[in-house]
Amino acid sequence: MNTTTTQPGWAHHARDLAALLRDRGDLVSPEWVDAFAAVPRHVFVPTVFEQDAGGVWREWAAADDWERVYSTRTLVTALGDGGGYPEPVSSSTNPELMARMLETLDVRDGHRVLEIGTGTGYNAALMSHRLGDRNVYSVDVDDRLVELARDRLAEAGYTPTVVAVDGEDGLSEHGPYDRIIATCAVPSVPRAWADQLAPGGEVLVDLKLATSAGNLVHLHRTADGGLEGRFLPRMATFMLMRHLHATAAPQAAAAVVGARRERTTIAPAMPWQTEPVVWFLAQLHGLPEGVRHGAILDPGTRQPVAATLSAPDGSRARIDLANNTVTETGGTALWEPVEAAYARWVDAGRPGWDRLGVTVASDGVNRVWLDDPAIGHAWPWSRSGRH
Repeated sequence: MNTTTTQPGWAHHARDLAALLRDRGDLVSPEWVDAFAAVPRHVFVPTVFEQDAGGVWREWAAADDWERVYSTRTLVTALGDGGGYPEPVSSSTNPELMARMLETLDVRDGHRVLEIGTGTGYNAALMSHRLGDRNVYSVDVDDRLVELARDRLAEAGYTPTVVAVDGEDGLSEHGPYDRIIATCAVPSVPRAWADQLAPGGEVLVDLKLATSAGNLVHLHRTADGGLEGRFLPRMATFMLMRHLHATAAPQAAAAVVGARRERTTIAPAMPWQTEPVVWFLAQLHGLPEGVRHGAILDPGTRQPVAATLSAPDGSRARIDLANNTVTETGGTALWEPVEAAYARWVDAGRPGWDRLGVTVASDGVNRVWLDDPAIGHAWPWSRSGRH
C-alpha cells in the first residue's frame, strides 16, 4: 500500500469509529464492523470543503485532522458551479447513515452489488472489503470523479469495477445483481435497475419526488419483475442524481399579477422541515412538478417570518408564520395540495415513513401506499427521471 494509507495516526481512529457505530446499533454484523475498522476513509477524502460562519467555503486536509475525518459527519469533497456560486457536487456520506444502509442491504457472501453513485469510492471500498472486489460494481456520471475514486481504491488496496456511465442506466453488461444501492436521490426508480436485479434482489434508494420530499425506500424484486417495499423509518437525504446530458432547469416565470387570494390554514407552514411525510404526500395530491420552497427572513434576527412556494408558471404562495395566513397569486393553487395531504395524514393517524410503501410495477403503473399494498390507501405516482 501507499504510505498515505499506512502513515500512523488513522488506524485507531478507524477502529474507534467502527466501535462507535456498533455501540450505537448502526452496525450489527461483525463483517461490517471489521470493514469500517479496516478501510482508511482519509484516502478517499484527502481534501475537505467546509463553509465558515459567513458561508465561504474553506479547504482543509484530512491528514491535519484525523478526528474529523473519522467522525459521523458528511464531508464535502468537490464543489461545482451552482449558478455563479460554489455548491457541493460530491461528498463522503455520514458513516452512521452508510452503516445503516449497508446493514439494511442484508448482503451475504457471494452477493453481487451494484452501487449507483461512486462519489469518493469509500462506500465501494467498504463493500469490497466485505464481499471481495469481484462482487462489487460502481458507476458515476462524472468521469473525473470515477478516475479519482479508482486511483484511491487502488491506493487502499481494492479493485472493484468502477465505470463512468449514467447511473439511471445501471450497468447491464455485468448484471444481474443481488443488490443495488444508490447513494444519490432519484425522482423515480429507473426501470433498468429492476431489469438488472436477480430473482430475490433488492434495491435501496433515496426516492425524492421533489426537493426534501421523500426518503430511503427498501424495495424487493417481485415475481413479475417489479419492485415493492417500504420507506425506512429514519430520514435521509442525498444529492440528486446527475446525468450525462442534463439540461438546465427552466426558470420560474414572473409572478402573475392579480388573482390574489388570502385565507388562514391549519396545515404546517414549513412541512418540508417539520412534517416531511406531509410534504411528500403533497406531491401526490396535485402539487405540480418544479415547485420550490423557501423562507422570508426577518432582516434583524435572520429568523424565518414566512414560508414560500413558487411554481414554474409564476404562481406563488406565502404562509406567514405569525398568524398562519396564506396569500396566493397566479393560476395554480399551491397550498391546497399541502392542506389535502395534511388532512389525509391526520386522518390516517399521522403515519411515519415506515407506514408508507412504494410499488414500481412491471407494467409501468407506480403507486405509493399506506400500510398494505393490497388493501391500503394508494396514490398513483409519476415523476420524471432523466432531465
